[in-house]
Amino acid sequence: VTSAVAGTTTDPVYKAMEILPIGPAVFIDTAGLDDIDDELGQLRIEKTYAVMRKCNLALVVAEAASGLGAFEMELLSQLQERQIPCIGVLNKCDQGMPEAQERAQIQQSLNNIPLVYTSTTQGTGIDALKQQIIASATRLTDADQKEAPLVADLVKAGDRVVLVTPIDAAAPKGRLILPQQQTIREIIDRHAIAIVTQPLALPQTLASLLEPPTLVITDSQAFHSVAADTPEAIPLTSFSILYARQKGDLVEMVRGVRRIERLVPDARVLIAEGCTHHRQSDDIGSVKIPRWIREIAGDGIQFAWSSGSGYPENLAEYDLIVHCGGCMLNCQEMQYRIRQALAAGVRITNYGVLIAYVMGILPRVLQPFPDACLALA
Repeated sequence: VTSAVAGTTTDPVYKAMEILPIGPAVFIDTAGLDDIDDELGQLRIEKTYAVMRKCNLALVVAEAASGLGAFEMELLSQLQERQIPCIGVLNKCDQGMPEAQERAQIQQSLNNIPLVYTSTTQGTGIDALKQQIIASATRLTDADQKEAPLVADLVKAGDRVVLVTPIDAAAPKGRLILPQQQTIREIIDRHAIAIVTQPLALPQTLASLLEPPTLVITDSQAFHSVAADTPEAIPLTSFSILYARQKGDLVEMVRGVRRIERLVPDARVLIAEGCTHHRQSDDIGSVKIPRWIREIAGDGIQFAWSSGSGYPENLAEYDLIVHCGGCMLNCQEMQYRIRQALAAGVRITNYGVLIAYVMGILPRVLQPFPDACLALA
C-alpha cells in the first residue's frame, strides 16, 4: 500500500524475495527520517534506525528534483560509520533531473557510494539498480564466507556428529528448530554424518556406534543428562554456544558469565531474546535462568526482559545481560547488541554459556574452542 501522504509507512514492512543470482533476500521498507516532529513520528524514526542494526545493504531513496538533503546525507554518514554498504537512489527522475554539473557534484559528495537515478512509474533505472544491488550483494557474500562457521571447522568428511534434540512441549510441531536445522546442514555440507537423537536415547545411540563420535552437540537445557551420558573423552558443546561463536563473541560471553559471582543484592539483570514466542510454565528465559542466578547471587536480584527487535537503549542501568543464542538475529544485530553492552560497561553472556556454568561443566563444553578456554583463566 502506497500513498502520497507523508507518514503512511509506520512499522517497517518486510518482503521476502528471491533475487537471482543472489538467492533469498528480505527487503525492509522503513519510514523516512524526515518524519513529522511529533511523538508518533519520533517512534517511526526510532524503528527505522533499529532496522539499520541488522541490514546488510541500505538503499537511501530521495527525490531527484530535491536531491540528497541533510537527512539523507546524515543517514549515509551513519551507515558508513557502521560499515553498512549503501546505494543512493534518486527517484522520480521523470519529474525533473539535476543538471549534469550538479549530478557530478552529488556523486563527488557521496565518497564512492554508488548512485542510481530511477523512475518507478516509467521503469527508468530499475535494471541499473538491480545490477547495483547484485554487485553489492556479491561483495557481501564474499565477506560472509570469512565469518565463523557453526560447526564446519570442527568436523571433516566421514566424521560422525551426534545431535541431541529434545522433543518436548516447547518443540515446534512437525519440525526442528532453526539451530538444529542449520547445524545439520553444515555437517552434511562437510560430507560428515549427522546422527539425531533425543536425550533419553543418547546412551543407546552412543553404544550403537562402532567408534566414538567426533562431537556431541546438545540443546543447552539437556546439558545435565547429556554431560552425564557422554564419556569425557568425547567433545561436547551446545547449539547455543556454537551460535555465540558464530554470530557474537564467545570469548566475551565467557568473560560475562563470571559477573554472576559478583552480583550484589538489588543488582539488575536484563534477559534478552531475539524472538517472541509463547512461554511455557517452566520457560528458560523467564523462569529457569532467574532461578539459577538467584541460587548463586541471592534472592534480591531484579530482572527485566526484552524480546524480538526490542533492545533497551539505556543498558548502563543493568549489571549483567543474559542473551539467548540469537538464532533469529543476524551477525550485524547480535554484534551490535554486544558492542552496546560493552560500551555501557555491562558484561554480557548467553543462555548456553550460563547453563554450562551453572551445571559446572563450562570448561568441558569449551574444550573445542581454545580462545574461549583461555577466557576462563
